[in-house]
Amino acid sequence: MNLSPAYLFHKWVAMGQLVFGRHQAALETFEAMRQRAPQDRYVLASIAHVRAQMGDKLGAIAALRVLVAHHPEQEAGWFNLGYLLHEAGDRVAAEPAFRRALSLDVKMDRAWYGLALLLIEERRFDEAVAALKENTRLQPMSPYGWYQLARVHLDRHEPQEAEKIIRHLKGFEPKVAAQLERETGLRVAQPS
Repeated sequence: MNLSPAYLFHKWVAMGQLVFGRHQAALETFEAMRQRAPQDRYVLASIAHVRAQMGDKLGAIAALRVLVAHHPEQEAGWFNLGYLLHEAGDRVAAEPAFRRALSLDVKMDRAWYGLALLLIEERRFDEAVAALKENTRLQPMSPYGWYQLARVHLDRHEPQEAEKIIRHLKGFEPKVAAQLERETGLRVAQPS
């Protein structure tokens, strides 16, 4: 990271612009910083972040592609690229980005979750179950992975597995468990 006084000054200016909701001004500041440091990890990630906040997914994707090209060891960059590619409907490119993030950090629960959502859309349920099991192992108190896992078990015609998950969710996320019961028609007794 560049720690020159000019770099630090522009970084603080951009952060101040973001605090006051001046996204376009912050983007211009980051782009000016990029002119001086075209491969800077923080600058590239910031450009991608601001572009995404402004709704410019394609611009954010382009910035993330530059980021991972110059910093292929950055698992967060790969995850963010996968996330935005998936949001943009490019599952073919999103999957390897998620998998690259996981190859760099196998404990990145959100990459397991993002990969699982993509696999669900492609009806690759066996792979989705494996990804969701990793996600729920890493984030056992987050209901999102459990919810998706129950839905996948139903898609695989395994209602007993979905019932186990609903029972489990009743222990710490009763609202999500109730939502699953409403959506699926399954009725599961409260755990004893």
